[in-house]
Amino acid sequence: MHAVILSAGQGSRLAPLTASVPKCLIEFSGRTLLEWQLAALADAGVAQVTVVTGFEAAQVRDRLERGHWPHVATLHNPFFRIADNISSVWLARDALLGGDALILNGDTLVGPALIAAALRHAVAPVNVTTATKAEYDADDMKVTLAGDRVTAVSKQLPPGETDAESIGMLVFRRDGGARFAGAVDSAIARDGGTGNYYLSAVSELAQSGLVGAADVTGHASAEVDFPADLPRARALTARWRSAPWAQPPRVVPFARSARS
Repeated sequence: MHAVILSAGQGSRLAPLTASVPKCLIEFSGRTLLEWQLAALADAGVAQVTVVTGFEAAQVRDRLERGHWPHVATLHNPFFRIADNISSVWLARDALLGGDALILNGDTLVGPALIAAALRHAVAPVNVTTATKAEYDADDMKVTLAGDRVTAVSKQLPPGETDAESIGMLVFRRDGGARFAGAVDSAIARDGGTGNYYLSAVSELAQSGLVGAADVTGHASAEVDFPADLPRARALTARWRSAPWAQPPRVVPFARSARS
């Protein structure tokens, strides 16, 4: 399986913490957000990772090289300041064409148990990783379900149409990655298309019944988007810190760039 991590953003809502350091390199319990993601993916058996960089890309590459992460390459998004995250997905779309794959938002902390649960429950061509909770706020990426199928994904969904939230990870099975890449191509070609979230392409595919829900309710995760999110992220990683999967990786050469 090939994972794409979308780490191009600065994380301006976390300023001044991210004034000169990208959000993915914020440290929690002695390890960066990106390193927590890579450790979880490795333990879940993901064999190849492409990290899409943008703001302070050299810092990200330097950190990866010092960490000796296996099977990790970077891909730079030069449009990160003027386009939304659909541009990062579009640049990395080749990684989605070879079979099973996943996309992970660069601001989402997940453990290997959550990833494993998502992979078990991902049976549709395209799968939104979802969780349920008592209440949803304005910034949640909300999901409407019909059984185990996703019919809508949007932050603007009203409470009566909200059944779950997306926790920032997509899983692709069979030709799902290729179908999604095609939808991204179409979305980004429209006027103003680069200003969209990549989940706008998921909403389009959902109308054809191609999108399932991979439920991970009960598995801890944390989105790091606002200063108020930091205490939860610190507490979660403090619990993870002594887990076997969270130990430093063995020394393996960094794969450098995904494209020469």
